[in-house]
Amino acid sequence: MKYLVLFLIFVSLLDAQIYRKNSQVVVDTQKMLMWVDDISVVKVMKTHEEAISYCETLVFAGYSDWRIPKIEEFETIVDKKNFKNYINRAFRYNVPDGYWAHKAHWRTLWFYADYMHFVSGTAYFDSRHKNKYVRCIRNI
Repeated sequence: MKYLVLFLIFVSLLDAQIYRKNSQVVVDTQKMLMWVDDISVVKVMKTHEEAISYCETLVFAGYSDWRIPKIEEFETIVDKKNFKNYINRAFRYNVPDGYWAHKAHWRTLWFYADYMHFVSGTAYFDSRHKNKYVRCIRNI
């Protein structure tokens, strides 16, 4: 029985879809995404427009093709079982607050944009002129 439990733990680790690659990034092998996960994601706050520009000009971990995530991509890292901040446990850096997503809403004349709120693990939208946190992403 003890060996069966150890074997199951080992197999589950081999099948990990979201894991920490090094001290700077988290990789999602199912969605083929790489997320920035260093101290900057809890310190950098920008308006929506500044966040888009920040990610597009970021050179980090040897890559220069970063972008701001879509809200659907944020939803893939929400973990409602992690009551501390509703984000997958592979992420070390996170604040229970809002992180800008890419989409701005045309029906509000692009005044509002989506963000993921990690207190609830729920998507919302807010004025693009407010400062929120930034977590950049890239395709792998």
